[in-house]
Amino acid sequence: MERRSSKFTSFDGVELAIHEMGQGRPLLLLHGLFSDAHMNWIKFGHAEKLADAGFHVVMPDLRAHGQSDAPHDPKAYPKDVLVKDISAIIDSFGWDEFDLGGFSLGARTTAKLLATGTCPRKAILAGMGLEGLSGWLQRRNFFFTAIDKRNSAKRGDRHWMAIQFMKSQKIDPIAARFLLGTFTDMETADLAEIDVPTLVLCGSNDRDNGSPEKLAAALPDGQHVAIPGTHMNSVTRPELAVAIKMFLEG
Repeated sequence: MERRSSKFTSFDGVELAIHEMGQGRPLLLLHGLFSDAHMNWIKFGHAEKLADAGFHVVMPDLRAHGQSDAPHDPKAYPKDVLVKDISAIIDSFGWDEFDLGGFSLGARTTAKLLATGTCPRKAILAGMGLEGLSGWLQRRNFFFTAIDKRNSAKRGDRHWMAIQFMKSQKIDPIAARFLLGTFTDMETADLAEIDVPTLVLCGSNDRDNGSPEKLAAALPDGQHVAIPGTHMNSVTRPELAVAIKMFLEG
């Protein structure tokens, strides 16, 4: 299926790449940290499966990722800048109704959008647990260290896999450090205000962002579904697209 790519000028002039597949009901999908739309949603066939099911799949490369700009100006990284970017994208499409989801960082951004007034028909929080939303500081420091050790860490270091992934994705370390500092925590009370049917979708061996069961329980209309895999490889599994499709069509 044909992929359409374009550039979008965000609220502050930063250029973001947007990739689209299919026609039909809009589905906005956000990728994870140090990844991009191709790696999370296109490479392993998820976008094509969802487009074949009748969705218009829209997948931006987040700021400082993929084909989007990665500015070195700290003013380009205000608090919750990704929420501002995605809100601008949603406004530009002018959808009457849409679905929204994300993996890991994309799930964090999705949850923030839901808590600040964005109202999709349904939402997907993939690769995310409760502690990944409420305890960001510890995770942030892990990635700060990975950036700092990117040229010195040896195999066996607990940061090794993150460093290798960051290098394979050609992540700009300066922009990444700025971006990591923009994320803010969410409180359980914030989650209790999200009145949107929400799928918490996680690998059965994925606890990188805490407990998906606790996250689903904290949401007024949350449900947890486990698929095979860890945080790193669950996005390669065909079950990911199948679970999203079943939830959105249910």
